[in-house]
Parts: sequence; structure tokens; C-alpha cells
Amino acid sequence: MSIIGFHRFLIATAIVFCAVFAAWEFRIFASAGGFGALAIGVIFAFAAAALAYYLANLTRFLNGTSHDSPWHGGQ
Repeated sequence: MSIIGFHRFLIATAIVFCAVFAAWEFRIFASAGGFGALAIGVIFAFAAAALAYYLANLTRFLNGTSHDSPWHGGQ
């Protein structure tokens, strides 16, 4: 397995962890109603989404092509 392949595996594992932990915290919020559980659930759900975006665009990030980036105005 290449380093990039292993990196993809680690990111995918992190996505699964964040999604499961967010679901767990949302379940705790639904049963106990604590604001802390809701906040942690939202943070980890956002982390899972950000990591999923990163994994989906990893090749572009590694190639360093900034002309496709939404932050560079398509230039």
C-alpha cells in the first residue's frame, strides 16, 4: 500500500469515527437533553463532512492546482 493509499484509509477511518461519535452524542442529547452533547455532536458532524470533502478532493489537494479552487475565483 502506498503512502497516499494509507492516508486515504486513515482519513476514511476518521470520517467513520466522527460520524459515529456525532450520532452517539445526538442520541445522548435526545435522551438527556444536554446542550454539551448537542454542541459536540454538531462539531463532530462538521468534522466528518469536512474530512469527507477533503477525501473526495484529495487528488486535487495533492497536485496543488489552485485554479480549480473556489477560494481563488477560478483563476
